[in-house]
Amino acid sequence: MRNLASFLRIIVLLSVAFIGVEYLVETEPGQWAVLEYPNTWVFLGIVFLFLVAIEVSISALNNTLYQALTEEKKERYHALEAERKQAFAKKFDWLLKALTRSKPIETEEEIELDHNYDGIRELDNKLPPWWVYSFYISIVFAVVYLARFHVFNDYTQEEEYEMEVAQAKIEIEEYKKTAKDLVDFETVTMLTEASDLQAGEAIYTTNCVACHKSDGGGGIGPNLTDENWILGGGIKNVFKTISEGGRPGKGMVSWKNDLKPSEMQQVASYVLSLYGTEPADPKEAEGDIIWQPES
Repeated sequence: MRNLASFLRIIVLLSVAFIGVEYLVETEPGQWAVLEYPNTWVFLGIVFLFLVAIEVSISALNNTLYQALTEEKKERYHALEAERKQAFAKKFDWLLKALTRSKPIETEEEIELDHNYDGIRELDNKLPPWWVYSFYISIVFAVVYLARFHVFNDYTQEEEYEMEVAQAKIEIEEYKKTAKDLVDFETVTMLTEASDLQAGEAIYTTNCVACHKSDGGGGIGPNLTDENWILGGGIKNVFKTISEGGRPGKGMVSWKNDLKPSEMQQVASYVLSLYGTEPADPKEAEGDIIWQPES
């Protein structure tokens, strides 16, 4: 497979696989799937090995078929390959000439000017078509821009800036509605999906059972199953307590440096789901704030 075409095919197809991974794997804006999910490298590695295996197999098959040819047919094969390469070179030369419109070296004397500076000759080559057309397009653009903004007085740069800022604010608010880790105690909502509550239970089991017991009955910390709350019940208050901590000097520590906002939302929702359950050894009610779930 030691030829340029094989390497190019592998690079192109591997790039397509990479783009597909970035497109299909869900990540937050600005994040790369290959950095957030290391397992994607395993997939890309498998794709790479698969592509190499295909190219090796094709190369081995071509070599086997070539060795099976007679000497006469081998010569014919080499002649056809040479013709194909020559045809490709002609197409490339034609493209180069079409883009530059330059004269071949053999005919440069036809466009040579009388200017000669210490043996350096000046040629009267035509401007490349791509440059000429780009120049014409810039003229048309300038005329349209002049008419639109200076003759008919369309929006100013200041107005354009204000419109873009307003649109950006709208997009930011829309993004915040779905971005899990941008949630705060003002925007947090109660989660009811089984997967979220299971995740909340796992976080609770890891971090909270030492103070509140596994069934929420309370130990060092208060009972989480009754209607009495020290800092207020409901998803917003519980989320804020988990994030910022309890009363200064006594009460639970802040968890905002250990848990993501989405994780705090999950565990807060799980804590509230314990309301009304019957723990094995419930602690006496604490707190004067009465909270009950909305019916």
